[in-house]
Amino acid sequence: MPHAIIKMFPGRDQAQKDALARAINDAIIATLGSKPESVSVSIEDVTPEAWGQDVYGPEIADKPATLFIKPGYADPR
Repeated sequence: MPHAIIKMFPGRDQAQKDALARAINDAIIATLGSKPESVSVSIEDVTPEAWGQDVYGPEIADKPATLFIKPGYADPR
């Protein structure tokens, strides 16, 4: 039951979000062999002002064991 959560700055339109969700969904199915009905994808907009506290700290810096691709930017906190 894979569930992917994408957090990003606001500004993408619905069509872009739909395309991203479909691409992630397709990649999960192709890579993991998951059944389409078992995959879910959510997208959350996070303001730049909240990124450090709401995403970078708890989701990136505090969870190094779960981070498979590290960001190339400095700690924004």
